[in-house]
Amino acid sequence: MHFLDQAKIFVRSGAGGGGAVSFRREKFIEYGGPDGGNGGKGGDIVFEAVPGLNTLIDFRYTQHFRAPRGQGGSGSNRTGAGGEDLVIKVPIGTQILSEDKEHVLADFTRAGQREVFLRGGDGGRGNASYKTSTNRAPRQHGTGWPGDEAWVWLRLKLLADAGLVGLPNAGKSTFINAVTNAQAKVGAYAFTTTRPQLGVVRHREREFVVADIPGLIEGAAEGAGIGDRFLGHIERCRVLLHLVDANDADVAESFRVVRDELAAYGAGLADKPVVVALNKIDTLDEELIAALSAELEAASDAQVIPLSGAAGIGVDWVLDRLLDAMSEESAPVAADDEGEDELEWSPV
Repeated sequence: MHFLDQAKIFVRSGAGGGGAVSFRREKFIEYGGPDGGNGGKGGDIVFEAVPGLNTLIDFRYTQHFRAPRGQGGSGSNRTGAGGEDLVIKVPIGTQILSEDKEHVLADFTRAGQREVFLRGGDGGRGNASYKTSTNRAPRQHGTGWPGDEAWVWLRLKLLADAGLVGLPNAGKSTFINAVTNAQAKVGAYAFTTTRPQLGVVRHREREFVVADIPGLIEGAAEGAGIGDRFLGHIERCRVLLHLVDANDADVAESFRVVRDELAAYGAGLADKPVVVALNKIDTLDEELIAALSAELEAASDAQVIPLSGAAGIGVDWVLDRLLDAMSEESAPVAADDEGEDELEWSPV
């Protein structure tokens, strides 16, 4: 299934049915009178967030949604049937934006959330409702209120607890494959990941969701590379895991490039808690790993975890740090009583 996180659609609620003009014609009743019923209400446009969906691809092929109108009233004071509501099912994490993308009109963050987006028009009044003491045989009636319509954008922001960021080919896909069953594509070239990936991590008897997005390069905020359009998928993450390739010529500069792009994007990404890991250390000796870690710590002002997703080195340490960052407790998640700073790694 193709991944699509933005789609533009047209929605229109149903118009109300017209009221009826009718008069009683019954045997043995000397005076009849008006008995035209009201029209039925038009159908609403309703959005519902459902589990099991993680793409908006269906809206590429179906872009117009119109709710049915209400039925007209009839004699004997019979009200017309109301139009059925049109329920549009969207993935959890979907936002509805105005046509100019300036305003968020609705935000679906939990399964089963339903919102009436456009209300159907009310039905018109039948002539029976116009009867007065001075107007005993009215012939006027209402035609029904029109429905509302709008062009809107659907934007999907995946819901995850932790988000992976880094330059292209920093080992993000390898890491998510090592800790989840996401089966992300891995290759020895840049931009192997072309769409966001989600995976569920089970660690220390807890579960959390990790999101992997395409790599960022310098100038991504201006559209370089794949750009920053996928950064919206980590806006709701509670913590970021920043992976830096140990084979880069300047690990400190690699770290700064990504941090600058996060700051340029905004939405509070640069202010989120971050865990920094020096990845692909299985190709280096201990002395070089220590030197690169010290250099990266000076640039990030944070403890750096030596990591190799391919060899499994430091993976548990990273997961412990992520759990600790997401937890409200101050104590580390590690099973022993020692602080996480004293956890050791050893090359294989």
